[in-house]
Amino acid sequence: MDANTILKNFEPDKRHSLAILQDFQRNFSYISENDLHLISEYLGIPLSTLFSLATFYKSLSLEKKGAFVIKVCDGTACHIRGSVAIIDEIKKALNINEFETTPDGLFTLEVVNCVGSCAMAPVVICNEDYFGNAKKGAGRNIIDKCKEAARDE
Repeated sequence: MDANTILKNFEPDKRHSLAILQDFQRNFSYISENDLHLISEYLGIPLSTLFSLATFYKSLSLEKKGAFVIKVCDGTACHIRGSVAIIDEIKKALNINEFETTPDGLFTLEVVNCVGSCAMAPVVICNEDYFGNAKKGAGRNIIDKCKEAARDE
């Protein structure tokens, strides 16, 4: 789906700002500067308004992310049960830090406060797949599964 097709799904009314930004995020994995300008013109609202929305909501990103976004929960339950070791394992395996993307564009690592799955802590999410009760080695296994999935595509 291209940008103009997304915009045509909405009336040019500022009340659709967040929904449009979410659709751009869902379709392109981030919202580019050009996209912000296009949406601003379409809705007839200041660019600063869209920028404020895009930087306020954690689910929106102005930076391109990897094909696989690995989110590691570091909320209280996950932290107590070893999420830091899993974060370190993933950082080492991918040779990136938190909130960075690998040079090949395949992986982005994010550390999040809570995913609401405390009963299965620690939790790692790769795109839409949840991995609960993660133990040492889980990070490496998740990365390997993602690489295998990328090869199969």
